[in-house]
Amino acid sequence: MSFPARIDVHQHIVPPVWATALESRGMDSGGWAIPAWSAADAIAMMDQQGIATGILSVTAPGVRLDGDPAAARTLARAVNEYGAEMVKDHPARIGSFASIPLPDVDGALAETAYALDTLGADGVVLMSNAGGRYLGDPDFDALWAELDRRQATVFIHPAQPPMALLPGTPAPLADYIFDTTRTAVNMVLNGVMSRHPDVKVILSHGGGFLPYAAYRFSGLTSTVVDTSRTAEDVLHDLKRFYFDTALAASPSALPSLLAFAEPGHVLYGSDWPFAPQDAGSYYNHFLETYPGFTPGQAEAINRGSAEALFPRLVR
Repeated sequence: MSFPARIDVHQHIVPPVWATALESRGMDSGGWAIPAWSAADAIAMMDQQGIATGILSVTAPGVRLDGDPAAARTLARAVNEYGAEMVKDHPARIGSFASIPLPDVDGALAETAYALDTLGADGVVLMSNAGGRYLGDPDFDALWAELDRRQATVFIHPAQPPMALLPGTPAPLADYIFDTTRTAVNMVLNGVMSRHPDVKVILSHGGGFLPYAAYRFSGLTSTVVDTSRTAEDVLHDLKRFYFDTALAASPSALPSLLAFAEPGHVLYGSDWPFAPQDAGSYYNHFLETYPGFTPGQAEAINRGSAEALFPRLVR
């Protein structure tokens, strides 16, 4: 593995049991086809893109595919055990974010414990909404409290928002960045980030448009929405988030992201295989040629910041 030996926190796995469950229901990922996946193909892609390790997760729609909580628990267990086997076979190259079956909080708590304690997952993945319920929902606070107690790393991946797709526009093209922003603001307004200071939360795709609009959220919250909070309080909670660069390392997005994010809070992401390798090369070029990095910033994005979240990957 040659420089930059990236740690990719936004890379996906397609367990056969999950792909079959989607196919049997006529489902896909927000109008986006489910691609083929294998560990060999993932490692070949990583070798070509300068990625040492990919932290893998199941993408939208996650494991809650219908209204059956028992089926969601069963599917979560199956995909997490599949991911754990991939990590076992390739411990230096593959990591795992475990899927948990929200909005079933009891099932989510049970699967979190099993995934982190028994399977040794690197963290958990949550969809930005669970059947239309966003992650600041007060009913989810028991889960956040447990994740905070464990000082866990949580990867938030967008899902299709509870509305119709724009005609001819699959959700990953536009709706996903909207839904990421929506759930992050919901979490901050409902106090998730202020009540749970030890959980680490990664937002996909550069945080949607959160970095660009953060001062809109802080200024209007403090003057209109909740005048008991100051703008600085709101900004503090918004800056708690981490952000990955998947599909967001561009000349227009990077300045806003780097101006807003705290040092060490920007992480590399590829979104492979849902974003094909040509897309990864397109955004890698922008990342590798960006002229505005301060000393050490590119190295932190590629690897160093992720090492702080995943100590087992420290070289």
